[in-house]
Amino acid sequence: MKKTLLIISVALLALTSCQKEAEQTFQYNVDRFYDVEVLRYQVPGFDQLTLKQKQLVWYLSEAALQGRDIFYDQNGAYNLRIRRTLEELYVNYKGDRSQNDFQKFERYLKRVWFSNGIYHHRSGDKFRPEFPREWFVRALAETSIQYDEDILPIMFDPMVAPKRKARDGRDIVLHSYGNYYSPDVTYKEAHDWYLAHRDTSATPLPVGLNTKLCKDENGKLYERTYCIGSLYSPAIEKIVYWLEKAQTVAENEQQEKALELLIDFYRSGNLATFNDYNIAWVNDLNSRVDHINGFIEATDDPLGLTGAWEGLVHFRDMEASKRMEVIAANAQWFEDNLPVDPRFRNPHVRAASATVVTAAMLGGQLYPASYNAITLPNADWIRANYGTKAVTLDNILNAKGEARRGNGFNHEFMFDQVIYDHYSRYASVCSNVDWDLRECLGNTGGQRLPGVDEDALHEYEQLLLLVRGRLFSLYFMANPKLVELGLLPDAEAYKALYYQVFMEGLLTQLGTIRPGKEIEEQTDQVLHLIASWVYENRQAKELEVINRSGKWYLRITDYEGLHTLIGELLHEVQRIISEGDYDAAAHLVADYAVKVKYAQWHENIYQRYEMLDFTPHQGFVNPVYKPKYDENGNLIDVVVELTESFVEQNLRYSSDYSNLPDINN
Repeated sequence: MKKTLLIISVALLALTSCQKEAEQTFQYNVDRFYDVEVLRYQVPGFDQLTLKQKQLVWYLSEAALQGRDIFYDQNGAYNLRIRRTLEELYVNYKGDRSQNDFQKFERYLKRVWFSNGIYHHRSGDKFRPEFPREWFVRALAETSIQYDEDILPIMFDPMVAPKRKARDGRDIVLHSYGNYYSPDVTYKEAHDWYLAHRDTSATPLPVGLNTKLCKDENGKLYERTYCIGSLYSPAIEKIVYWLEKAQTVAENEQQEKALELLIDFYRSGNLATFNDYNIAWVNDLNSRVDHINGFIEATDDPLGLTGAWEGLVHFRDMEASKRMEVIAANAQWFEDNLPVDPRFRNPHVRAASATVVTAAMLGGQLYPASYNAITLPNADWIRANYGTKAVTLDNILNAKGEARRGNGFNHEFMFDQVIYDHYSRYASVCSNVDWDLRECLGNTGGQRLPGVDEDALHEYEQLLLLVRGRLFSLYFMANPKLVELGLLPDAEAYKALYYQVFMEGLLTQLGTIRPGKEIEEQTDQVLHLIASWVYENRQAKELEVINRSGKWYLRITDYEGLHTLIGELLHEVQRIISEGDYDAAAHLVADYAVKVKYAQWHENIYQRYEMLDFTPHQGFVNPVYKPKYDENGNLIDVVVELTESFVEQNLRYSSDYSNLPDINN
């Protein structure tokens, strides 16, 4: 027995050594421009799937790419016209490609690809070309390219369509230039429309999820549905084609049933069918290969109702998923120990069906800048009655970490070597457990009081749910229970996460925001709300920001006191959600999430970022799946290739998946 264990241990050590060697030799970095870095991710374990599972990954991956144009169009009504004009000029340009204006043009095109349009993928601000308008017009003429001249002010005039999503203080529908509403629809009109049409039943339909609110020539409002035969039909037809092929190789009857319901939803646009699909999908717990495909997250809609189109294909990492299983098995303990009013605790909490997965394909809103983890479905009543699925994209997290290794960022911003060494020791394990806690329990627990509508917080709903999930994880990371469960190695580990979160929330995320600008991106708002609330409500010097040799640093002197403050904020955020306290939500967001509260630090951090030549945003090129056939035309394998450049991939996508016309009304 001892000999067997020794052989196994040696084999595991050899395997670990090989994996580390492969990670060190794999080229993660693909491209870099402006404030973004394009990476490549590996797909470990794909070769161990059965042929049928590989075939399923391939079919679902094609479905995840067919909706690319949908997301471009949702991001702005002129995006498809602009992208296609840029691509045609790029391919056919006959001049000197080393010339400065062409180089600027190429970087602008890459930026459009990365952001799925002309608005920054995080801030939502329009980015303008660095090349002159005159050069662009002349180059188009010299290449004999026909184009819509309306794109010129959209691209070059800073006052025309400046933001994808407007903030408070303006009409957030009328002055948002994402394409979720007709251009002349106002906030009041849209708000009143959806207030009149919302479903208040016990099993509500997600009204507005798959529609565009329009206005006819007489000023009458009406909806256009995203489905076959209506808005975005050509792309949706292609999605359905590949979903039907996926049905033929489904792993089990439950997965086949879920796919059938998704296809029915795409055909009809019926929201009751979408609810049925979500129930069937969340009940499919046995399939190793899984996917997300549809109009899902409503974060880009000013009212938080209409879902952006996204696609994701992944398969379960069987070994890494064990830590998720430990968390799920203790779900009720976590819920019962929340520092909140007992009325707001769920006495019968359902943990998400949580797994660690390998991403196989990213599409729509998830390409190229992917989330790290996802919990679905979004409907509270489905979560309460049927559960949720939560996935952590392990290979995506790993690629981001490996690409950032040794870039000097932590040395520049961490207070001293002791903090740096502690963070280096524990960062990886803390990051994994943090994501697992958020996705498995943080986004699913708690309950609203009877009669409180799940949309009571309106535009603040999704932000505060994310804040709640992050606070949940931060609060329990410091609990000895995590060491007892074997999730953390010791009682000191959580301090690495605390330092990283508060350093980022108070200081380093300011390096991605131009001085004078507000915080636009939701993930940044979550961190700034938590960090600035704790900083302003500290009782002593649990944490402080100090100036040393002209540079600002974070110092934490009382981690237990910090834990207490986190619990107090979690108590208040859960109260707001459970009671549907809209006014308190609005004040909390306005006071702590949107405004940069500490301008005296901002310029310093921003300059240090620039000196580091650090790119704060990361995205990916996808793998390519290629079928292999024998001499009789029988499929014998599907192989994965990881060689495409960012430019090659996007030009191919625009050729192979260009499914919509320039204008979609």
